[in-house]
Amino acid sequence: MNLAKRMERLGTETAFEVLAKARKLEQEGKHIVHLEIGEPDFETADHIKNAAIEALNGGFTHYVPSAGILEVRESISKNIDNTRQVNYNPDQIIITPGAKPIMFFTILALAEPDFEVVFPDPGFPIYESMINFCGGKAVPMPLRGNLNYHPDIEELETLINDRTRLLILNSPNNPCGSVLNKEETEAIVALVEKFPNLYVLSDEVYKDIIYTGQHLSVSQYESIKDRVIILDGLSKSYAMTGWRLGYGAFPEELVPHITKLAVNSVSCTSAFSQMALIAALEGDQSGVVSMVEEFSRRREVIVSGLQNINGIKCPNPEGAFYVFADITNTGITSSEFETKSLQEAGVAVLSGTAFGSYGEGFIRLSYANSIENINIAIDRLNNMVSSL
Repeated sequence: MNLAKRMERLGTETAFEVLAKARKLEQEGKHIVHLEIGEPDFETADHIKNAAIEALNGGFTHYVPSAGILEVRESISKNIDNTRQVNYNPDQIIITPGAKPIMFFTILALAEPDFEVVFPDPGFPIYESMINFCGGKAVPMPLRGNLNYHPDIEELETLINDRTRLLILNSPNNPCGSVLNKEETEAIVALVEKFPNLYVLSDEVYKDIIYTGQHLSVSQYESIKDRVIILDGLSKSYAMTGWRLGYGAFPEELVPHITKLAVNSVSCTSAFSQMALIAALEGDQSGVVSMVEEFSRRREVIVSGLQNINGIKCPNPEGAFYVFADITNTGITSSEFETKSLQEAGVAVLSGTAFGSYGEGFIRLSYANSIENINIAIDRLNNMVSSL
């Protein structure tokens, strides 16, 4: 088969590969504890579901503008103002089927040969995949365990130059759970100010899942706001992964280009689900609050459990619902740990290398599962590591 060369540069998201392997083992009768997939194990709130049903019954079953229904974009604009105290008018909002298209469209619009994109490593694997696919030069920004997976700002300064077209930030971070603090954020803003042609893609899909402090967005800094793209969505905060609802807030100059990419690829996001987006952002938020409280309890259980396993170090994540555990002292590689954990212990986890080269020596575990299952997983992993 004669595929285009660009397909050789396209990566993947390993979580779905491990999930498929785990499902196969389950079909064979083996009990698996799923700590691999980044999906809240909660139901979408009833008022959100009902809004979608009402929209379906009300005729929201046809094409809508590629950027999204105006009423929905107005709701997003208000939400951004309320949560970040920054104004993006509705014409700057683009709604997509999931948040990944915002990521893809932004990188596609800005990355090209001879220009660089700086991205977090360990980080969401699609960043690097899309940079490579679009022909840009992917430059990793290391997040190391000795800094609790926060960027070394002095090192970041050495990575950015006049050829850097885009800087990708992700706070709270997947897979590490680290959250940029005010000092780090202001240092990054000061660095971006030095490069007038540099854009920032701020991936904020986990912004509502923070355990201490508050979310801080680089978009809140007026000096660079006109070069910041906010990426957000409903999958994580509202347990709506299957709804595929994402959105971006763009500088005005990028809007027509990103909209054109939407026209050429997805046409538009489903009309009835967009109306549910309004219900999510403007309706009862108690479900979000209770979910975060439950994640906080699970975080304590999984961190404590992993820290008691000889050979594993596990810092406390500040946000999201992942731990990024150091397994260097177990004597096996991240990939070997992933395989043994699934095949021998019946616990599905992800190798740190699924999130970049700096992930070697680490594994990611999602605690979007019950405390009962987390405890089962900890016991099984303890037995596995003890037998090494």
